[in-house]
Amino acid sequence: MTAIISVRRADIAAVRVDAIVNAANSSLMAGAGVSGAIHRAAGPELQAECLTLAGCPTGEVRLTGAYDLPARHVIHAVGPVWRGGNAGEAAQLASCYERAIALAQDYGDRSIAFPCISTGIYGYPSDAAAKVAIAAVGRALTSAPGVEEVVFCVYSDEDLALYRALLRARPHA
Repeated sequence: MTAIISVRRADIAAVRVDAIVNAANSSLMAGAGVSGAIHRAAGPELQAECLTLAGCPTGEVRLTGAYDLPARHVIHAVGPVWRGGNAGEAAQLASCYERAIALAQDYGDRSIAFPCISTGIYGYPSDAAAKVAIAAVGRALTSAPGVEEVVFCVYSDEDLALYRALLRARPHA
């Protein structure tokens, strides 16, 4: 079965899926933007669990409970800071998406929602990040047959149009 991949302009903290991905910082502490919204919606237990994980390197992911969120798990993905595109950013960003899909598969999560990782304060250009995200998710799904739905949650109308165009252009879309 081929996974359904879609895009929505939505608050990721309110999306009903098995796992939501947090665009986290390496300390896994609540930050601004997506991370802050997820931590606020989940409640203080999320922060307490994150404290037990001792951080997370760029390009990697960690799993926690979702607490007051309408999900089972939060997968914290630490994306790269944009440094011009020649410092391994694309590989690190792809790793976030691929590892999140693999972790969802390992924990029996059939649906997963992603934000636009690294495009906020980390400065990754939206168009380049979207291309990396869609390609990485497509690759990862070939090894994750249990993941049946992927939702890209975007913030702006511009990102919504960008993801829709890129998803339409996919070879198996």
